Amino acid sequence: MQEKTFERNARLEGEIRSVLSDLLRLEVNDPRLADVTVSTIRLSPDRSKARVYFSVIGDEERERQAGDGFNAAAPFMRRHLGQRMRLRVVPSLEFFRDTSYEYGDRMERLFDRLSDEGLLPSPETGSENPEEDA
Repeated sequence: MQEKTFERNARLEGEIRSVLSDLLRLEVNDPRLADVTVSTIRLSPDRSKARVYFSVIGDEERERQAGDGFNAAAPFMRRHLGQRMRLRVVPSLEFFRDTSYEYGDRMERLFDRLSDEGLLPSPETGSENPEEDA
């Protein structure tokens, strides 16, 4: 049963992301939300809340503006989400900046620095026997 719930939530998250992305692109006319991308949706287990993660290029002020734009557009977006998806319970929308790209970039720079300092093995010097690496 748990697996079916997970699969259903994953499918719903994808559909919600698609609908919200379309709304942003075609119907929301708030300049604070220009060039903002919905990257991920995470539904609560009871599907009453949806965490909407978004990406925006810019500084902290641009991030704040996008957050304010989402908060202002939330009722509109939730209403249209309910109309388009015909959900029994339309989740409330909570908006968060997606920082995974920045985290990945920071990790890549760290690995590059460790590699440059000789603290990581290079792919060429790895062992020939994969069992030795385990």
